[in-house]
Amino acid sequence: MGVLADAIQRGEFLITAEISPPKGTDVSAMLAHARALQGLVHAVNVTDGSRAVMAMSPLAAAFLIQQQTGVEVICQMACRDRNRLALQGDLLGAAALGIANILALTGDPVQAGDHPDAKAVFDYESVRLLQLIAKLNAGLDANDRALPQGGTNFLAGAAVDPQSTSWSGLKTRFCRKLEAGAQFFQSQLITDFDRLAKFMAEIASLGDKPVLAGIFLLKSAKNAHFINKYVPGVHIPDHIIDRLAHAADPLDMGITIAAEQIQQARTLCQGVHVMAVKAEHLIPEILRRAGISAHQVQDSHTHRYPVSHLVADQTEAGVIH
Repeated sequence: MGVLADAIQRGEFLITAEISPPKGTDVSAMLAHARALQGLVHAVNVTDGSRAVMAMSPLAAAFLIQQQTGVEVICQMACRDRNRLALQGDLLGAAALGIANILALTGDPVQAGDHPDAKAVFDYESVRLLQLIAKLNAGLDANDRALPQGGTNFLAGAAVDPQSTSWSGLKTRFCRKLEAGAQFFQSQLITDFDRLAKFMAEIASLGDKPVLAGIFLLKSAKNAHFINKYVPGVHIPDHIIDRLAHAADPLDMGITIAAEQIQQARTLCQGVHVMAVKAEHLIPEILRRAGISAHQVQDSHTHRYPVSHLVADQTEAGVIH
């Protein structure tokens, strides 16, 4: 059993953090960010073309992180770029490489990214991907044929947006993902904690799976205004923007706000997912200010992944669905 699965089974407060693969082949910064999170998180979430911006394959990045740093990974998999053949092939490859956790996503529209003329696939969406993972875990392919060389044993997670404007749609989608086999949920960035409390009481309570609140590092008031303008379904409230605008050091204030939000989340849900786009090196400080110490997570770790001697010269808040 992996670190994350074990922590879920034990009912621990879960801590994950997001790391983006590089847009290139130099993985040194990515690995440094992962190493800095050793003992502070149960797993790092490796993004898959977040905001439809091209980057290194999350499968390759996740393998390198896990093998070279010993930190467990959650590998995102977006349906936008793969048909069912490619999804199955990548999932089998992930299992063979020792990746135990998958976050099933539909994926952001290509028009939002840096290759707007790319052809989107969307053969599946996140619910059907969860169903596919359940089949592979049972030793079957998408056509219900037995896998002659063996199946998978993934812990599958899904995304959720407690601040969705459609409460009925949110409930329906959440229940469908539960039925499809989601074992944990990571949320979009949360700014309305009253709304999160309502979601936990009225929708998340319909299942028994942990929900991790999305905590996002805001770097400045300008950054907050940008998110309000360009990230659908997200509204940074004025009182937070005012704190950033009047701070002598806006970035430091952003770290403080994120730490405060982690403390709020601890009273409402079962974990947090910390996002600091292009500032992953600040995640340990956010956790420290939130009162998260290394031993809290380290004490729950039952094993570490072997650190490889592979040469490492090989080779943001995205909306998740």
